[in-house]
Formats: sequence, C-alpha cells, structure tokens
Amino acid sequence: MTEQRDYKDTVFLPKTDFPMKAGLPQKEPGILARWEAEGLYRQLREARKDREKFVLHDGPPYANGDMHIGHALNHVLKDMVVRTQSLLGKNAPYVPGWDCHGLPIEWKVEEQYRKKKLNKDEVPPAEFRAECRAYAQHWVDVQRDQLKRLGVNGDWDNPYLTMDFAAEATIVSELLKFAEAGNLYRGAKPVMWSPVEKTALAEAEVEYEDITSTQIDVAFEIVESPFFEEFVGAYAVVWTTTPWTIPINQAIAYGPEMSYRLLEVVDGEIADRPELAHLRGKRFLIAMDLEEAFLARLSLPKSAVRAPGFYQGSQGFEGIKARHPMHHLGGFYAEPRPFLPGDFVTTDSGTGLVHMAPDHGEDDFELCKAHGLNPKFVVEADGRYRDDWAWLGGDDERRMSVINPKFNAPDGPICSDLRAAGALLSASADYTHSYPHSWRSKAKVIYRCTPQWFVPMDKVLTHISPKDVYERRWEGEGGALNPAEEGLCDAPTLRQAAMEAIEVTRFVPEKGRNRIGSMVAGRPDWVLSRQRAWGVPITLFVDRKSGEYLVDPAVNARIIAAVHEQGVDAWSDANAQTLLGDKYDAADYERVADILDVWFDSGSTHAFVLESGRWPDLTRPPGYKGPPADLYLEGSDQHRGWFQSSLLESCATRGRAPYQAVLTHGFTMASDGKKMSKSLGNTVDPIKVMDQYGADIIRLWALSVDYTEDHRIGDEILKGVADQYRKLRNTFRYMLGALDGFDYEAEGIAPAEMPELERYVLDRLHALDTTLRQAIADFDFNEYTRALVDFANEGLSAFFFDIRKDSLYCDDANDPRRRAYRSTLDILFHALVRYAAPVLVFTAEEAWTTRFPERGSVHLQELHPLPGEWVNRELAARFEGLRELRERVMEAIEPLRREKVVRSGLEAQVTVPADAVPEGFTDADLAELFITASVVRGQGEAVTVTRTTDHKCGRCWRLLPEVTEDGALCKRCDEAVAELDAAA
Repeated sequence: MTEQRDYKDTVFLPKTDFPMKAGLPQKEPGILARWEAEGLYRQLREARKDREKFVLHDGPPYANGDMHIGHALNHVLKDMVVRTQSLLGKNAPYVPGWDCHGLPIEWKVEEQYRKKKLNKDEVPPAEFRAECRAYAQHWVDVQRDQLKRLGVNGDWDNPYLTMDFAAEATIVSELLKFAEAGNLYRGAKPVMWSPVEKTALAEAEVEYEDITSTQIDVAFEIVESPFFEEFVGAYAVVWTTTPWTIPINQAIAYGPEMSYRLLEVVDGEIADRPELAHLRGKRFLIAMDLEEAFLARLSLPKSAVRAPGFYQGSQGFEGIKARHPMHHLGGFYAEPRPFLPGDFVTTDSGTGLVHMAPDHGEDDFELCKAHGLNPKFVVEADGRYRDDWAWLGGDDERRMSVINPKFNAPDGPICSDLRAAGALLSASADYTHSYPHSWRSKAKVIYRCTPQWFVPMDKVLTHISPKDVYERRWEGEGGALNPAEEGLCDAPTLRQAAMEAIEVTRFVPEKGRNRIGSMVAGRPDWVLSRQRAWGVPITLFVDRKSGEYLVDPAVNARIIAAVHEQGVDAWSDANAQTLLGDKYDAADYERVADILDVWFDSGSTHAFVLESGRWPDLTRPPGYKGPPADLYLEGSDQHRGWFQSSLLESCATRGRAPYQAVLTHGFTMASDGKKMSKSLGNTVDPIKVMDQYGADIIRLWALSVDYTEDHRIGDEILKGVADQYRKLRNTFRYMLGALDGFDYEAEGIAPAEMPELERYVLDRLHALDTTLRQAIADFDFNEYTRALVDFANEGLSAFFFDIRKDSLYCDDANDPRRRAYRSTLDILFHALVRYAAPVLVFTAEEAWTTRFPERGSVHLQELHPLPGEWVNRELAARFEGLRELRERVMEAIEPLRREKVVRSGLEAQVTVPADAVPEGFTDADLAELFITASVVRGQGEAVTVTRTTDHKCGRCWRLLPEVTEDGALCKRCDEAVAELDAAA
C-alpha cells in the first residue's frame, strides 16, 4: 500500500480573526470609547433625521446610589425599544434623565450633618440645598457612567435633570397652571405622614409590611341616651390596634344596619375569678356578631353574661353620648363623645363600635367633619404629642413618638393610664396585620391631619375642553364631537379625564390598565405639599385675610423667570416683594414655605423634556396632535408612581395622557424566588457581573426572561446565559470564517438558482424576520430573543451549517453548490448581525467590524424588507417533515455511537420507512441531509442502522462505494485536488 497524501491543505477551512473567546469585560470598554469618539449617537440622529419619530420618554431614576440590577434591566429594555425602532428605520432618540429633588437625597445630606454633629436647621437653606444639589450631581455622574457601560446608546452629554434651573422653572410653570385654573386648594386632611422624616408622603412612597400590634378594648361610659334609658351607665366598647389615637378620640361610630346587644356581666358566674372582679355588674354595648371574640379577649365565659334583647343601630343610637375614659382631665376630655352613624363600620373585627380620631383617619375625618367635629392637631411632626396637651403632652419621660412600640405596648403609658382609669378591658400585643411604612426610612407611618395643598380629583376641569379629553376616540374619523351621545361626561373632572386617558392608552401587558385604573378610580385628592427643604417650592402667595392664594399672571411670570435664572433659591422672603411687584404689599401675603411632592416633578417631565424644544430630537413637528411620547416604560410599581403622576399632571393641564402606550416590567428576584436584600446577601451587582462576564451577558439575560412578570437572576442562571451567548458567538464566528474572502459580485448566486436546502433556509429566515418584526411591535423581547437564539442554534448550527460544512470544506471553490451556500451565508450574516445588534450590542459590533472594518457601526444599519418570493410554504412543509425524520435517524445512530459500533453518522448505513420520506428527495439527498454513509427506504415503521462496509475518502472523510480503499479519494475530491494542484 502506497503512502497516503495529507490533504489538509486542500480543504477550505474557515478563517477569521473573530476569536472564540469573547473577552467581553476587556473588549467592551474599548468599543464604548470608539463609539464616543466617533459620536455614534449623533451619527444615528443625522442618519434618521427625516424619518418617522418614535419617542420613548425616559422615566427618571433617582440620583441616589449605584446602579442596581433593577436599573440594569430597566435600561436594557429601554435601549432595546429604541434600538429595535431604529432598526426598523425610525428616528428613535433616547435622552436619559434623573430625578434630583426629594427626601432621599435630603436624608443622606442630613446623615452627613449628623455624623459631624451639625443641625440641618441651623444651616442657611440655600447652603443646605447647594449640598443636596452637589450630592445629586455626584450620583448622576456615577450612574451615567454605569449605564453607558451597559451599552445604552443615548444623549449622555445632554441628559435632563429635574434640578436644572430650566426644569425647575417649568415645574413651577406647570404648578401655576393648576393655580390659575383653580385646581389647587389648601385643606386640613389626614395624609400619610412619616414621623421619622417629618413630612407627608404620597401613596407611591409607602410600602406595606406585616407587623404585630397591641390590640385593646376600651370602655367609654354612656352618659346620655334619649331613646334607651338602660344604656346610661353602661359602657360603649371600642377596639383599636393604634392605642396612641385614643388621646385624640372625639366620637364613636356605629353601624346603622348592625344589631347590638347590651351584655351584663353576672356576679355569680365569675365569683371564683378574682382577676375578673372589676367586671362584675358592668354592662357593655357590643355588636351581636362580635360578642364571642370580645368575650374571648376578656377571658369571660359566655355563661357569665346575659343580654335580654338586641338593638338596631338605625333605631335610636343617634343622640347617645359617652364620656372619654380620661374625662377627669377636664377641657377637651370633659366633652361628651357623640355616637355617629358610619357606613364603614363592619363586623370583620373589633366590637362594632369604632372610636373616631379625625386627626388620624380618613373615615374618621370625613364623618366628624360632617358633624362639626374638627381636628385638634395634637401630634407634632416628629410623632410626639404637643407639650401643652393635657394627656401625655408635658411628660418628657412618656412623651415618646406615637410609632414607638413601647408607647403602645400593654404596659406602655397609654394602656397604663387607661388601666388606672378602669377603662382598659383587654390589651394584648399579638395582633398581626399589614401596616404602611415609608419605603425610604422603612419606619412606620401614620395618618396625620395637617394643612396641606391638594389637587382635587372630582372638580370639573373648566379650562379643559371635552374635545381635548375625548379626541383620541375620534382620531381620524372627523365630524363633530358629542360626548353626550356616547354616554361620556361633557364636563369632565380630573378623575374622569384620567380614566378616559387610561381607556385609550395601550398597556403592555394589558393587566396594567386595570391596575392603574383601579388606583385612579379610588384615589383621594392628590397631596402636593411636603414639609422639607430640597425640592421645587409651591410658589404661591396667600392673602393673610382671606386665605385665598393670589392668581395674577404677571406675578406668576415673574416667579417663573426668577426660578429660571436662580433656581429654587429664587423663592425666598428676600425676593417676595420683587416677585409681587408694585401692585401688592408683601406684608399682606404669606409666602408658602412647602415644597412640591417629588412625583409632581417627575410627572411634569413631559413638559420640559418633550415640549420645551431643548431636545429637538424629541419634539414633535408643528401641528402634531396627541401625546408627545409613544411610550413610557418602567417597573410595575410606577402605576402608582410616575405613570400616574404624569397622567394626572397632563390630564389636568392638557386633557390627555402624555403617552400613547405604557410598558411595565416586573421585579428581579434572587434565583430562589426571594426578594433581593443586602441583609440576606442575595443581591446581584450588575457592575460585578459586567466585570466578570461582560455587559452583553446582562443584556442577553434581561431580554431572555419574561420581564412582564417577576423574574430571577443568580450565578447558575448567569452561567446558563453565558453558555447561550457562546453558542450565538460561535454562530457568528462560523459565518465569518466561512465567508472569508467572499465577494458577492463575483461569486454570488441568486436565490432562485439555489438548491432546495438554501431556498428552505431563506424561507425560514423570512419567517424569522416576520416573527421579530411582530415581537418589536408587541415589545415582546423575550420572544424576539428566543426566536433569534433558536434559529441560530437549531436552524443553522445544528442543521444547515452541519449539513453544508462538507460542501464548504471540500467542494471545488467554484462549485455552484458551495457558491450558493456562501451566498446564503452572506444573506444570513447581514440579517443576523442586524437582528442581534439590539441585544448583543458589543458582540454584533465586533462581528460587523471584523468583516466590514470600513463600513462604520452596525448600529447605523437598518432592516430592509426581505423578498416575498423567498416564502415557499410547500418547500418548507417538505423540509419540516424531513427534519422530523432526521431527528429519528440521529436518535437511532446514537446508541451505536455510544457502543463505538460507529464513530459518527458518516459510518452509518440507514434504513428509513419509505412512507416517512417527503416527496422529492432521493436516497442520495437523504444521505447528504442526514450526514450518513447511505440511506435506503424500507417497508417497516422503524429506523434501522448498521455500519457501512464502504471505504473512507482521505479528504472529505465520507464513506462511499466509489472509494476503493481507506484514504483514497472520492470522485469529487479527486477533481477538486486536481484543480488545486493545477492552479498551484
């Protein structure tokens, strides 16, 4: 036997500089630097300047702390939206922004003061605000660099900041629109109040946690009862889990439709129970349905009470009065407490009689107000009773914050005093329930009645035309608008305008509509005021005599101009007279010292970002009607936050929402499904992930999960994503290698002239293109990424590439089959690198510039429609059937491969059921497509495999009958080698 030639140098192996190992943490910063040096964002704006706009308005993250994994997910999603819209050829700018005012920043600066043993109140306000501004700017700069590192492409040199003077002036201008329209009022109502932070809170700033509270039953002796004489001397029993509110009790609410009984404790039944001696002979008024629970709390057996009859609340309870347990203190406590009918009284828990403290409850406030009982403003900003309050006010040792558990404990000052007065029937610290907490300080909050500024939800918007509110329903239909004919309100309130806007807005996912809708439908008036220093002031002058705020457009114009020039420091006593002008005397007016709810700031961002003209890329052309933003995108918590504040602000001033659509994502949980917490040590730091894996891995993770629901991340999950990434990278690496030196002009073959396999792959590419375009329209990026990955892995690597690598390596360079394959690879590369660019922004750029180093960035490219003639359903159906049979063949070969009967499918001789083979395929086609030595058709149902007896070609390694001995060449390889030898 003659010595065999080594044919390695005659095989066309792929060649590329695109490495298998990505090295993303080292490579990505260099790509970022190049984009910045080349001005990629501005290049893209110039390239798309005359195209249809798509405006995503960035919801401002808070300038406080490093980027966390939620930030990363949120900004990857936003970047994906913008990049996919740009891929479709639209002008999709991205201007990032930050919320810079508010309590968290102020709180951090105060912490720094406390460490230095300084008192914030002793620092000039302007100096304190300057420190807050500097603190916010520091974190803006930090977060900006971190978000850029994620590969987010935007106008990073010109972001919007709510603390910019121009932004502050616009916020003031928006507020004064409310004032001029009469949509502001100052009232004393209970609002969520944080004693720790000493300010009112919005609902969006509150979270609920389970706590264990003290529950008490307190006896109020009835002193007047016009209709039931037997009630006099008995005790009305109230039950509460907030003992600290008993000192501010002003009334007792009963249920008009509820039934009550007068329970009398019988002496003889508890003769041997000395601990119950204080109850002997006493009578207690209790709702019938709550008797058993009440007796259990008092450890009274049912046999120890008698009740001769029952009483209906609506029949004689009006006019009943009871005295406060601390009536001996005189003054406020000496006044009898009236019984008032309350529809909110239920039999869910308690006694059926509810103690009313109008300072500290919404129902309490409304019911008492209707009966002439006004708040007393007893609890101060820090949660302690006033010094001059008769009960617990002047006692420094017992004057604790009302949220202090010791204050409310069964042995605390409230219960001790009630016990001493003989009014405490039961007290136990075992009642578990949900309770509001500040999401910043994590401390409990209270309802506290204080004078605040409100936006009314149910006042008619007299300055807004119903056409503005309902116009989107008649978009493009023309004709007169008649809301009455459609059953719509012809004079909408803010609540009605907001509900209409919700109705015509697109929500992704759809359940967001019900969520924000239910919140707006039931929300109270919007509390705008905060009692802090760092924020946009409520720029109103209030007449000291009438109590009305001043509405003068000239004064308002001066205020706006001053804030535009000096920022929020312009609102000061020193400037008051200048702002009022010659027409008014500053001595006659109170300058409001409160600041705005920070949600009003962010709710106004559409005005100064989308409508001011400062960012022309975001500004709609003249004559444009409708919301200025195509999309708002944030976490699901923003249904009660930014989505809602923006909705209310815009509806009150423009009659419509500022957005066409709202996309919501869920929260990122730890890999075990638990909420991330530093104390649990289960947080994932995106900065560390980028240092270890690279930003493209975070992006691939974020776009692979179902982000519309809560989702997970962890080490094992990231390892799986990294493995998925490697497969995608290898797909690009293979295509780049296979296309080495390819010139479509010289070698390209038109699709119509290609073999069926290539035409089938182009059909599948067209189907993928359709899927991805629909996913972009649906903002379904999980589907987008899954379809792309599946096509690359299953449609290409495991099928098309696997089959055609033999042709690539071994066919003659000019063979039409090889040229058709490379032509298809060229088409695939151009498509896939574009599809992947919004997901793997760095890797797609690397792949593109590896092949086309002189063609600029891949992110300047766009998708073009694929030819409709590529679609061939009949061909696709035949190949789908063939792929199913191919799977069966591979499964049948695998046991023989494990047992080393064959080393690969190339050594397998396969018999397949004849009726399982789609029409149009020869046995030779099947062998090529299945990558086996041979395929024949049999009559049975099973696929059978044996080892072929044919010899192996020394160049292509196929086992064929024409090869005379192992190492000799098949006819194809012999001709190819001869051609190469002749050329050499």
